Amino acid sequence: MHPEDPLIPADPGTDPARLLARLIAIDSVNPDLVAGGAGETAIARFCTGWLAGRGFEVHVLDRRGGRPSVVAVARGSGGGRSLMLNGHLDTVGLAGYDGDPLEPRVHEGRMYGRGAFDMKGGLAAMMVAAVRATAAGPPRGDVILALVADEEHGSSGTEEVLESFTADAAIVTEPSHLDVTLAHKGFAWFDVEVEGRAAHGSRPELGVDAIAKAGHFLVALEELGARLARGQAHPLLGAGSVHASVIRGGQEASTYPARCHVTLERRTVPGEDAVTVEEELTAVLDRLAGAVPDFRYRLTPGLHRDPFQADPEAEIVRTVIRHAEAALGRPPVVRGEPFWTDAALLDRAGIPCLLFGAGGEGAHAASEYADLDSLDRLTAVLTAAIAEFCS
Repeated sequence: MHPEDPLIPADPGTDPARLLARLIAIDSVNPDLVAGGAGETAIARFCTGWLAGRGFEVHVLDRRGGRPSVVAVARGSGGGRSLMLNGHLDTVGLAGYDGDPLEPRVHEGRMYGRGAFDMKGGLAAMMVAAVRATAAGPPRGDVILALVADEEHGSSGTEEVLESFTADAAIVTEPSHLDVTLAHKGFAWFDVEVEGRAAHGSRPELGVDAIAKAGHFLVALEELGARLARGQAHPLLGAGSVHASVIRGGQEASTYPARCHVTLERRTVPGEDAVTVEEELTAVLDRLAGAVPDFRYRLTPGLHRDPFQADPEAEIVRTVIRHAEAALGRPPVVRGEPFWTDAALLDRAGIPCLLFGAGGEGAHAASEYADLDSLDRLTAVLTAAIAEFCS
């Protein structure tokens, strides 16, 4: 598509589908995921101009350099509650996408393109909703839009935003199919290095095969996963899980490997965290060290993110449920998500929050779309929720 195409006007106004088309057309691949990715600079510049042109007080945060987040504030008249709407600017890579990933295409009520579902649809809805909710004059409380970098990798954007901004509540507009999402899993990454002893392949009496020793750990890890699946389940999320993600070891065919390195991921539910996972893995590894001859290991924690669970009685939750029911004509589904989101960071910062977003399919897939009817409904629910909560 070209800028003169009616789907991507020079000024998309306050129609969420037209704004979504503009956002899809801007490459914002996270360079921490894909070397050479465009990053968030261009899309942040567009959003800054769009929001500043509609009277928002705009702040650009870019501590990392070239990885900006945008915070736009519509100041309230005073005495009301503040509400933050949070969404991420970055996407996963473009390689392998079916067609042109940066060409927004509408077919049968769906808009296709990289990021349409995850989550430029949510960005468009929250931007338009904030404009609509403040068009007749400011509510009493501040309306804060946090358009953040790096959610798809390390969430440095939301972390930076929370150092300078807070709110009485927040809505994360990650895609949820208009379901009210009150919990999601966390994760913890660990590296396990199993130690062997290098020796010539002809001297088994001198060598210790680190790869073979690591095999004992992989079997034990599979058994741990089975125990987790049989354990007590969270009512919205089910049980935690664990899997081996990466394994590497050895030098050449004629040498006993001195080391075998296993990277694993443990998905956590409320009540579990990186500390409990480390204790769990240490128990598994110590048991192997006591039972398997010459088994030696080193366990190293990596990146971890806590699980999230909202208070179902929080005022922002009740507000969104009430307006979602009005838009849907039925009570919304309440559920949890297996993946991690920035909601956990907001919750940890003391901001009551939930996830509520549009429908569609294809997050991180070869074809991705946002359902345009759900985008309109999402925008309506957010507009009503802002107006009520901040009044």
